[in-house]
Amino acid sequence: MIEFYGYFRSSCAYRCRIALNLKDVPHSFHSVHLRRNGGEHKSEAFLRVNPQGLVPALRDGALLLNQSLAIIEWLDETQPGLAFLPPDPAAKAQVRAFAQMIACDIHPLQNLRVLQYLGNEFDADQSAKDAWCQQWIGDGLAACESVLARQKDPSEFCFGNAPGLADICLVPQMFSAARFGVDTSKMPRLNAVYSACQNLPAFADAAPSKQPDSET
Repeated sequence: MIEFYGYFRSSCAYRCRIALNLKDVPHSFHSVHLRRNGGEHKSEAFLRVNPQGLVPALRDGALLLNQSLAIIEWLDETQPGLAFLPPDPAAKAQVRAFAQMIACDIHPLQNLRVLQYLGNEFDADQSAKDAWCQQWIGDGLAACESVLARQKDPSEFCFGNAPGLADICLVPQMFSAARFGVDTSKMPRLNAVYSACQNLPAFADAAPSKQPDSET
């Protein structure tokens, strides 16, 4: 059985939970607490799973994978069911670009290790950290809104009438936006997609508050 290593509040783990749910993949879950005992992701045991010391990670027999987008695409290519990427090369590139806007440009700036560094090295308190996140998440999501707003025929989800890689990345980022107090009221397309996703059990059941290691 596939083993999945994550943490309830991790946006990257959240993405993978959605993907696992959409594909209806049986798996066992290992919680890796990012704060307890200085961070369980730094332990020797977990570093043997993921030398990068980050969640998520996935084990399938001898195969070990890290990085959420790699895990999601591996699931897409190896598991039956809903396809996360369209077959057309141009459409596929557009979906990947949108996903990477979130995974590569927005999310890293809100990562726990970045926020801890701001506090440790620059004495940033929680309000300063929140302001930092509001700036970069807000700017990034505004760009995402612009990408979807220029579509001639808006669909229920980011790119089409079924959820895919873009939606898998968007939902955890919208959750983080709410967590850090980002104003998304002027992002109607993102909010509409988020609402459509939340109506699906695969997304709703992946929410941080519904995880076995949740502290909310």
